[in-house]
This record gives sequence, structure tokens and C-alpha cells, in this order.
Amino acid sequence: MPKRFVFLLLPNYSAMAFSMTMETLRLANRMSDGTPFSCLVCAEGGVAVRDSLGSEFPIDNGLDEFGRDDVIVVCSGADVRENCSPGVLQWLRRCARQGSEIAGLYTGAWVMAEAGLLNGYSATIHWENRSSFAEKFPDVDLSDYTYVVRDKRYSTAGGTSAIDLALHLVAEAEGQELANLVADQLMYTNIRVLQHSARVQVAERIGMRHPKLSEILALMETNLEEPLRPGDLAKTVNISTRQLERLFRRYLSATPKKYYMDMRLQRAQHLLLQTNMSVTEVSVACGFNSSSHFSRLFRQRYGMSPHRLRGEKGSSN
Repeated sequence: MPKRFVFLLLPNYSAMAFSMTMETLRLANRMSDGTPFSCLVCAEGGVAVRDSLGSEFPIDNGLDEFGRDDVIVVCSGADVRENCSPGVLQWLRRCARQGSEIAGLYTGAWVMAEAGLLNGYSATIHWENRSSFAEKFPDVDLSDYTYVVRDKRYSTAGGTSAIDLALHLVAEAEGQELANLVADQLMYTNIRVLQHSARVQVAERIGMRHPKLSEILALMETNLEEPLRPGDLAKTVNISTRQLERLFRRYLSATPKKYYMDMRLQRAQHLLLQTNMSVTEVSVACGFNSSSHFSRLFRQRYGMSPHRLRGEKGSSN
């Protein structure tokens, strides 16, 4: 009997993650002697939802009862926090109780964590959601890997990591030879293993390759709650404060202090949009001792107060 993958589509799910997983399984069927995999697509109420491109995929079922040998694949996107409905969470808990494997693509780990399925597990998620995920779900071990496989709980970090996970599951079910054939068909010749880091550092995202500056940016990104002083940053990478200032002016057209502040305010924006943390909690999580000072800097950076940003987001949904 074919191993069945049941795809749960949530509003604004990542079209890329969904289609790449489906295509990997389709090719696995094409390249094998039989039909080892089958796919079924469901959505809450059996009603089609739009993906990240604004398109709709035909729905086979609502949130019905499925077999314990099925793989449940949660497909979500940027607005994941608004799409964790009670019906979806209850259905996922039922699937978990009956022993189904459950995977989260792109931001699907958020839905799994909201359902309480990742407490004590490792998981990964798209880098834009990492800060808010870590704050919201402290009992989940947030991994830097492109995808995570742990005791019937799987997750991916977005991008092509959906292919990585699908190839891994193909190899587990039908052997590495078939997975390699599928990878060849996808012209995906570099199959990543679990040890490949998924974390996209700030330096990589902005195309920076200066080793000292890359190291400093990584230090900043991992010390947002308790910011480091410019002198401490410079000392850590064995350069002077004057050299630090020159690096930032040359490559980033900003002072270290200004750039660090922008990183903290950007994280604050993510937390305000993606969590239910209070403004005071957000300010503390981003290294501000005073909420009023935080609010003033946030307004200068984004043209509105933190309270207004959250209010406008709520009224637009």
C-alpha cells in the first residue's frame, strides 16, 4: 500500500514549499517500479484557500480522520499566527494521538508548537519567525538546521529545505538510491544532510563577505536582548574601536551603534507582528530598559508607535 501524505493547506501557505514537496513525491513515483507514495490535500471545512501567489489548489477533503500511517504535512506561510484555528489545532492533536507522522513546512512548526506537539522536541522555522518563535515557545529546542527529523515530528526552514525533507523521507521509505534518482531529476545534485545549518546570518542576507565584519554582525544578531558595547565587539574580533567604525562606514554606511539599533528595532517589529507579547515585554526582549525610550525610537524608525503598529495590524485582519 502506498505511503500517503496528507497536506493541510492553511491560508497564504507557501506555494514554493508545497509544490516542491509534491513534485518530489511525484518524481519518486515516476522513477520507481511501483507507486510508493500517494497524496491527498485537505483544508479546514474542505474549502480551498489561496496560497502565497494568490492561487487556489483543489481540495480533496476537510479535516477528516486519517490513518496512523499517514504523514500529515502542515503547509503555512507568513501569516501563520492568524491561521492556528481551534479546529486545526484539535485535528492535529488527534492525528498525533493516533501516532501519525507530522511535518511542518516553512512556518508549519509554529502551528505544530501551538498545538503542543513540539514540547521537548527540536524544530526549525523560517528565519523571519525565529525570534518570535523562540519567545513564544521556550519549551521547543529551536534548531539552526535546514530541516529537522525527530520522532515523527519534522520541520523545515523554508526555501529549498522542503526538497531536503522530502528526499529524506523518500530515502527512509524506499532507499537512498531512489532519492538520488529523484534529486537528479530535480537537478538538485547537492542533497543536504541534517548537519547543514539553516541559519541565514545577517552578513549573508546583505551579501557581506568581510570576515571581521561578518563575525561582528553575527555577534550583534545573537546579542539583541543584552546589546554589547562597540568596544566589546571590537575586542572580541581583535580589532580596535576605530577600525570597527571604519568597517561599518565603508561597508554599511552607518555607525556600529546606529546599525545595532536598527537590528534591535527590526526584531521588535517582528515580535510585535508575530507574537502576543506586550510592548513592555518586546522592549525588554530587544534590549531596552525603558518602554518610553523604546517607543520613541520605534516611532522615529517606522513612523508609528508600537501600539499603533499592532492596532493597525489587528484592524486589517
